Amino acid sequence: MVSLSWKHHTLIQALISRGPIKEKEFHSIFTGVNGRNPGDAKNIFDKYLLEINKELSYVHFELRACRDQYDGHVCYGVVNTVSDDQSKLGTKYSVPQIAFFKGIIEAIAHDEAAQGCISGFDALNIRLENQLSSEASSSQQQQVPAAFKNFSMSQKDKTLDELVKDNWLCRTRDGNVGLGIRSLLDLRSWFRNNDVPSCEVCNEAGVKADLCPNEGCNVRIHKYCLKNLLSQRDDKVCSGCGKPWPLGRVTKEEAVNDEEEEEEETDTQATTLRSKKRKNRSHRDSAENVSSQASLASSSGITRRRVTRSAAHLS
Repeated sequence: MVSLSWKHHTLIQALISRGPIKEKEFHSIFTGVNGRNPGDAKNIFDKYLLEINKELSYVHFELRACRDQYDGHVCYGVVNTVSDDQSKLGTKYSVPQIAFFKGIIEAIAHDEAAQGCISGFDALNIRLENQLSSEASSSQQQQVPAAFKNFSMSQKDKTLDELVKDNWLCRTRDGNVGLGIRSLLDLRSWFRNNDVPSCEVCNEAGVKADLCPNEGCNVRIHKYCLKNLLSQRDDKVCSGCGKPWPLGRVTKEEAVNDEEEEEEETDTQATTLRSKKRKNRSHRDSAENVSSQASLASSSGITRRRVTRSAAHLS
C-alpha cells in the first residue's frame, strides 16, 4: 500500500474542491507542487496518477481524464465508481430531479443523429413517469408518484439551471442542452451498459460525433478524433464499411491550425514576460525623453527671445 505524500493530497483536493478542471489547469497545479512540467516529465506524472488511483480504489473513487466532446479539451476529475443506494444518498438532488436528469441524458445519448444535444423546449417537456421501472410502468401505470405529477415546468427550468451550474449538463453555442463534463466523466459505464455507440477512433461514447454517410453503417467519430485522423492519414475511407467518407469537411489545415493554436498559447506566455520588460523600458525611456524635451523647450524659449530681440534691433 503506497503512502501518499502532501503532493498527492494536493492534487486530489484540487480536483474535489474545484470539480472537473481542464488539463492545462491541472498540469499547472502539478507543476506548482512538484516543480516538473507534465509535458517534460510524463513518466513522473503518470506515476502520480497511478499511485493516487491505487489509494482511491479502496473507497471506490477514481481519478479520470476524458475529452469534452463539445470543444475537444481534456479534463480531469474524481468520480464515484459505485452506483448503489448508499451512494445515491450523497446527492443534493431530489428523486424527481434525478428522474428529470435521467430523461435528458437518455434523450441526448440515444439520438441517432449524434448531435449531442436537445433543445431547451424538448428538455422541459421530458416526462418523468417514463423514468419508472418497466415493471412499475406496466402493472402500476396509474400509480405515478405525486412528486412526479407535481413537478412543475418552473421546477424543471430551475433544475436545468442547477444541473448546468454543477457541470452535469451544459449549454451549447446554439442555446441547446448538452452533456456536461461531469456526465462524460461519471457515466462512462452507463454509456456502455446502455449500448451507446462508441467512437471508432478513441472507443469512448460517441454522444456528439460525425456519422458515416453510408446508410447501414454505424461508425461514428468525434470531431477532434476526425481531425487527428486526417493529420495522420491521407485516405478518406470509412474503417467500418470501406466506402468513401467525405472527411474533407474537416480539412488538414484545420487540424494544423489547432496544433498551432496550442503552440501559440505557450508562446504567448513567454511573449507576455518579454512585453512587460519592454513596457518597463519604454516607460523609463519616455520619462527620460520628457525630461530632455522639457530642458530643450526651456533652452529653445531663451533662444527665441534672443532672436526676437535681435530682429527688433535690425528693424
